[in-house]
Amino acid sequence: MPMLKGSNVPVPAPAVRVELGWQTAPGAPDVDASALLLVSGKVRDDGDFVFYNQAAHASGAVRHEGKRPAGGAMTDSLTVALDSVEPAVDKVVLAASADGGTFGSVLGLHIRVLDAASGAEIARFHSQDAGAETAFVLGELYRRQGAWKFRAVGQGYATGLAGLATDFGISVEEPAPPQPAPPMAPAPPFPAGQPAASVPPSPGQPAPTPAPPPVRLTKVTLTKDAPAVSLTKQGGTSGAMRVNLNWNSGTAGKRLGKKLGFKAMQAMGARGALLPPSGELDLDLCALYELTDGAAGVIHPLGNNFGALHAPPYIQLDGDDRTGAVAAGENMTINLDHQARIRRILIFVTVYAGARSFEGLSATVTLQPQHGAPVEFALDACTVPSKVCALALITNTGSELVVQREARYLVPEPGVSPQRTIDKAYGWGLDWSPARK
Repeated sequence: MPMLKGSNVPVPAPAVRVELGWQTAPGAPDVDASALLLVSGKVRDDGDFVFYNQAAHASGAVRHEGKRPAGGAMTDSLTVALDSVEPAVDKVVLAASADGGTFGSVLGLHIRVLDAASGAEIARFHSQDAGAETAFVLGELYRRQGAWKFRAVGQGYATGLAGLATDFGISVEEPAPPQPAPPMAPAPPFPAGQPAASVPPSPGQPAPTPAPPPVRLTKVTLTKDAPAVSLTKQGGTSGAMRVNLNWNSGTAGKRLGKKLGFKAMQAMGARGALLPPSGELDLDLCALYELTDGAAGVIHPLGNNFGALHAPPYIQLDGDDRTGAVAAGENMTINLDHQARIRRILIFVTVYAGARSFEGLSATVTLQPQHGAPVEFALDACTVPSKVCALALITNTGSELVVQREARYLVPEPGVSPQRTIDKAYGWGLDWSPARK
């Protein structure tokens, strides 16, 4: 039963999944979930803020899991391991922010707290009075006499995620407005042989420790009209990148969730169909690669072509989950510390078994660089009998690393595999032989 504003309930589970949900509609803003770990009402430092640009707390207790479509609705989720939250933290604030509009245009905004192990609902709160607000504290997990409880809050902010975060003690990076250059004044001449004055450090005083950089709230949404972004210009030039792909079939009892991840030394993946036990739908995350020395190939589960992380092609698939039981999905890692050796990578997904095509599925994709702003986009609905979908093309132009939204469904010709179909469409020119799992 939905909770009333201000009410609270016990949370008996050692770990919970927090789902922020809303109805998608044309012209409505996107919504993002976030969490703040508080000590006496404030964060200890900027690391106590978990959101799309900072997906995990250093303690591992709170993680941002990403978005998942569900028919005409969307969820953005967090996981909170309550038994791992540091003893000093007395409250975890659960918030929502609107990107590109106000919450008055968002329908069905609500928050659910679920037992992470069983999936049983512990609490649910619906926001009923949103208007010009661009951020909301929907609820909070808090300690009371050695146990955890959830309170429905419903407090709105008109200053967006930046205002909400700042209110709890987060330092937020704000883009500085351009300033006109001051007129150049001639420098006063120094007497011959006399250097300019400088202020030496005080004897015995250590150099001041530079302040950590403020939190960046920017993110990039790719569309048909603006389909590409330079990771280099966004600061995403090293480490790795987490990519999250979530599918939904829109059919009762056949909810398909997929996660792909480029993580720091662990990322880019996709798998995990959330189907009934009798379901046989099997999707495979794959990638075509081309290196600067001309070597090219494919990474996919067929024939155990899992790749390698610390040797060419610097891409590795960790395995093939054919049950969909693993919540984190299937992972692939791209070692971007060797990006100078990479010419291009095409991320794609295929239907291996259990369905004739992607028709009826909806999907969103989020790329989370280790450094820089996250990049996200939605796939259009599939209206053709496609068994292979190109998701994103990553290209090294020589001066920058560019991500291109593909969102392209391809229809294989009779007798032609999905892999060969995407090879032909993108001109990789590989030699193919039959392979199975």
